Amino acid sequence: MRPAGPSRRALAERAQRRRSALIAGVSSVVVFGAAAALVVQAPGWDEVRAAFFSGSDLRASMRDVLPAFTTNVKIFLVAEVLILLLAPALAVARSSRSPLLFPVRVLAAVYVDVLRGIPIILLIFLLGFGVPALRLQGVTNDPLVWGTVALVLSYSAYVSEVVRAGIDSVHESQRAAARSLGLSSAQTMRFVVLPQAVRRVLPPLLNDFIALQKESALVSILGVREIAREAQIYTSRTFNFTSYVAAALIFLAMTIPMTRFTDWLIARQRSRVSTGRLA
Repeated sequence: MRPAGPSRRALAERAQRRRSALIAGVSSVVVFGAAAALVVQAPGWDEVRAAFFSGSDLRASMRDVLPAFTTNVKIFLVAEVLILLLAPALAVARSSRSPLLFPVRVLAAVYVDVLRGIPIILLIFLLGFGVPALRLQGVTNDPLVWGTVALVLSYSAYVSEVVRAGIDSVHESQRAAARSLGLSSAQTMRFVVLPQAVRRVLPPLLNDFIALQKESALVSILGVREIAREAQIYTSRTFNFTSYVAAALIFLAMTIPMTRFTDWLIARQRSRVSTGRLA
């Protein structure tokens, strides 16, 4: 009769996990402790602490930079929705196989090549200063709008390539099976290929949107008073850089949970693939 309780293998695995956790904890304390000691003992640490880690300036600057973060959130939310509409359309256009749509494929490829090749900060400059200089009737000159448009145009090119990679990863047999059931090419793409593609590329898509959330601060170069701009204004007024640390902490409070959620999705997807539950 088999004895009750955990098996010898389970006990060995539990002991191994404990040893691994202990080694990880000790090594982390040694590495981070050494780094902290190196920084604290640096000759200029007192000046750096006063300039970047002032408690009073942190509290005072938070009153300015925290409300300004709502502008970054608005930019991110609007840009994300527009990117989710534009990027899949570009990916589908580039993945189309109809000879009739060849000009569309060419235009989509040119769009992606050009917008991915221009640094985002230059694109923000070009749109934010160039479009208002044209003085077009009925076209807004709001720098917040054109900064957001620049982010949408640039990121839609990157995200479209991620979606296209997901489309190309769907096995050809899926298309053949859908066509054998009487679905048209458009129906096959909509009901068979795209759902599988989006599910496979969801983690890298979330990584792109994490980057988009951070790069919303680039619109500050147009004078938009968002979090980075408010931190700069506080620094120019007090000659203290703690406001930048405050802005960084706010971004971390938003991006770290999204990063951990992305890691969880990747681990979940890997587990489903290993168990054969995900095609």
